[in-house]
Amino acid sequence: MFRRAFWFTAGAAAGVWATTKVNRKLKQLTPESLAAQAADKAVETGHRLKDFALDVRAGMLQREAELGEALGLDAPPADPALPAPRRSPKLSAPLEQGGPPSLGRPTDHPYPNHPYNRNEDH
Repeated sequence: MFRRAFWFTAGAAAGVWATTKVNRKLKQLTPESLAAQAADKAVETGHRLKDFALDVRAGMLQREAELGEALGLDAPPADPALPAPRRSPKLSAPLEQGGPPSLGRPTDHPYPNHPYNRNEDH
């Protein structure tokens, strides 16, 4: 009698456990739940990308500072008797006036932002 009661109780408990597991899995596979999971993953990926971009930016700034220090770009000249670094007058004049260097290109083109491309006609 006790054996039958034990196995009946064990079977009922296993049935309840299996039914609960199946119902939980079915709820996870509903379209709403899948959409919520995808949105959570997208937000998590966005945060990781932002953290990566911030790490890259910090590394760039650090390396730029190291290179500037190694090349002596940020430091004042060690000997004031040395001449100042030379710059090309063609490149320095437009930069001082606030515009980009002209590089010898004509500026009277009717469409300055759209250069003619011979490959477009073919």
